[in-house]
Amino acid sequence: MAGNTPILPPSIDDLATLAEKALAEIPPDFRCHLGAVDIWVTEFPDAETMAEMSIESPFDLLGLYRGVSLAEKSLNDQTDKPDQVLLFRRPLLDYWCETGEELALLVRHVLIHEIGHHFGLSDDDMDRIERGCP
Repeated sequence: MAGNTPILPPSIDDLATLAEKALAEIPPDFRCHLGAVDIWVTEFPDAETMAEMSIESPFDLLGLYRGVSLAEKSLNDQTDKPDQVLLFRRPLLDYWCETGEELALLVRHVLIHEIGHHFGLSDDDMDRIERGCP
């Protein structure tokens, strides 16, 4: 506590603001292809998501893409639900505290990773891109 003022952890709104800033920094050539991708910040993945992904601890998932990737979509696909990128506040904050990584960079990394799934990239593809390998 600094003086009498408690130090509060970043809120859902704080993380949403960081995600919006990170999204604004994505090159326009990619951003224009995002279409209707909603970005949500919530505390934890829900029980259904954890079961679906065989995850034991809610702290094991920082973010998630839900939808049909552009690589798999067809013009005939009709859905009333937009694709979503979910960021999980508590796991992100836990990881941030463990690593000391700058929170804005962590949120940016997870957001871009999940957007990569929207474009049809695999985790291995994104790891290669981050390492600078073809």
